[in-house]
Amino acid sequence: MNALISCISTTLMLLLLGLVTFFITFAYNFSNDLRENFHITIILDDEMTQSESYALQTKLKNLAAIRHVTYISKERALKEQAEALESDSIEFKDINPMPAAFEISLKAEYANKDSLRYLLPQLEKHPKVVDVSYPQNLMDSLNSNIRKISSIMLVLALLLTLVSFVNINNTIQLSVFSHRFLIHTMKLVGASWQFIRKPFLIQALLIGLLSALFASIILFAGIYAITQYDPNTIRLITWEVAVCTIGVIFICGILLTLVCAYVTVNKTLRMKTDKLYRY
Repeated sequence: MNALISCISTTLMLLLLGLVTFFITFAYNFSNDLRENFHITIILDDEMTQSESYALQTKLKNLAAIRHVTYISKERALKEQAEALESDSIEFKDINPMPAAFEISLKAEYANKDSLRYLLPQLEKHPKVVDVSYPQNLMDSLNSNIRKISSIMLVLALLLTLVSFVNINNTIQLSVFSHRFLIHTMKLVGASWQFIRKPFLIQALLIGLLSALFASIILFAGIYAITQYDPNTIRLITWEVAVCTIGVIFICGILLTLVCAYVTVNKTLRMKTDKLYRY
């Protein structure tokens, strides 16, 4: 009965730890996805030739910070502008006032003010580049909010780990202390501490493994339900997210239960006879 209670309690604690780990890793992927969707627009001179345009595109693709480069021709730019204004591009007749441009997206780690401070001058120095623009305020605001949320999630994870340790420790203490007279009797007949600890550590290991397994099944059943409700989330739930979440659940499940059992049994072994009756 004590083992069942310990398993249920440990499962609940590991489920909370798994949820926090999942949201931290999921939020990391989500923030990277947002960063990679920021676009830098490079406006090109109307006199730029096709060969010059191709050479610039090749140069842009070779830059370490750039993830993707899209060329927007004058015709495409005119069509997109006409659609945005809900007008007909034919009204411009033979004149196309829209410039050609490159639209580039950055790798997530380069979508910040420091990297752009180095990158933008390289883009602007080309003689056929008229202007370079990007949503600076939006990018700065996003990076600032991501840092704040990451700090909050990290503190929450540490606090939850501490709470989980305390709760699991209390549960295992109840289980071990219910056998304190048996432990004391074994000690009196000359059993070594290692021999006495062994069955409790094996039980703690099994509880940790089973609890981690149950917590993982419950958590990923919930994740599966989320992906069914919104299929777009599945691209953010990568194998790294899954491995990290499962890893934290199993590592914490095994370590916390083993450490708590080891400490509790040792405490009981050091207990004097008169104290056995005070619990």
